[in-house]
Amino acid sequence: MKNFLRALEIQRWDDHRFYHHSRMNQTLHFISAVSFLVAYSLLFVDPVKAALIGWLISMVTRQSGHFFFEPLGYDEENQVTNDYKEAVKVGYNLKRKVVLLSIWAFIPVALWLNPTMFGLFEAHTGVGGFIDHLGLLWLALGVSGLLFRTVHLFFLKDVQTGLVWLTKILTDPYHDIKLYHKAPLYLLRDLRARQAA
Repeated sequence: MKNFLRALEIQRWDDHRFYHHSRMNQTLHFISAVSFLVAYSLLFVDPVKAALIGWLISMVTRQSGHFFFEPLGYDEENQVTNDYKEAVKVGYNLKRKVVLLSIWAFIPVALWLNPTMFGLFEAHTGVGGFIDHLGLLWLALGVSGLLFRTVHLFFLKDVQTGLVWLTKILTDPYHDIKLYHKAPLYLLRDLRARQAA
């Protein structure tokens, strides 16, 4: 258990120091974390709403921070290249995220073109039915994405690394709130200082 917790600490630290420099990204991660907790609370009560919140709010804010606000060049603070960071990233690096987000964006198109989703559902008759089916498909994608990378890590690294990563991902909302709860205030302070200058 001690080794597991130490490995979790290392994965968390690498994620924070390599991928969360920007105050805007930290703020977006705080928003994402809060909305993920809302999604978690709805998961067994209303899985469709949980999936919609998880993907449309939590994942969009979280990944926007990574793609648009984090520096993608040489990391002066850690003295490493972006290629190095991407190579050592245990979970979904930016290339893997592009694949995952492309699948996510394609699902509504596929559902629109094939309302039964190849016999998985009865054809939806209205917008509400479309949204229900979409939420279930996005929930399946989220679970599949977690399980796929976890098992993938079993083979790439070892079972512990995969389980540590899965634990990290599932508990990231709690950890991100702890780390980044002051980020919105710091961001506002920084913006006011720039306006005053």
